[in-house]
Amino acid sequence: MANHVEIIPNGHDVEKGLHRTDTTVTMPPELFEKLYLTPKVPQVGDYKQRFANPTALGFLGFVISTFTFSMVLLGWGGASGFAPVVGIFFFTGPVLLLFAMIFEWIMGNFFPMMVMGLFSVFWLSFGVLQLPTLELGLPYATSSDPTGNSSPALNTDIALYLIVWGFAFFTFFFFTLKINTVFAFIFGLASAAVFVLAGAYFKVAAGDFAYAVRLQKAGGSLLFVVAVLGWYMTFIIMAGEMRITLALPVGDLSRFWPRTDVDLATAARQRRD
Repeated sequence: MANHVEIIPNGHDVEKGLHRTDTTVTMPPELFEKLYLTPKVPQVGDYKQRFANPTALGFLGFVISTFTFSMVLLGWGGASGFAPVVGIFFFTGPVLLLFAMIFEWIMGNFFPMMVMGLFSVFWLSFGVLQLPTLELGLPYATSSDPTGNSSPALNTDIALYLIVWGFAFFTFFFFTLKINTVFAFIFGLASAAVFVLAGAYFKVAAGDFAYAVRLQKAGGSLLFVVAVLGWYMTFIIMAGEMRITLALPVGDLSRFWPRTDVDLATAARQRRD
């Protein structure tokens, strides 16, 4: 796939001894969507030429947090509880995702901006539930459950919270169907995972702890696959930005939709014709 590159001289920086050039790259829509995970649309400004692609940075924070989260849920090596790795909820995930979200917004990449913002607040809000110092279960404490962590009311609240997140992820899944198959699987499986984890909390509320553990591990397995797909997508984006030629498939879905790299007036005129 050949890109058209036009180099236009722009004068000399005599003081620094540098020769500056402006480089304009016309990127095919399918390559643009592979690197930025958003449809290519006409935009004002040259932000994509002046700023680095932030999408991989956000994905990096997401996959490191998701890998860790999923493996703890699976109980690998006897892992239990999130207190030792609570940094994934407040630093590793959200910090990188928030930085990426800000630059996606600056560059006019609507859908990646929404994705980064969604996952950053998910990790932050879920992390609050995992902080033992907050002792969120104490209002529900009883003599038989002094921490209140097994309280039906507490666990039902968390289950309902996860159901809302499941619908949010499923909404995003619908829009990923315009981008590529890997991205769609990430959101489809993430949606399924949080619904399964909601079921685990409902089972804790019902006192069925054995079934709750099975659902927890099922949710962890789904999230592990999500993390693997996220890492695959991160690798592809980084390889593309580093100009490493790899023909790794992502299952481009944009070809099934009308082209978006034209302005709205042109698109409307094409529909009338």
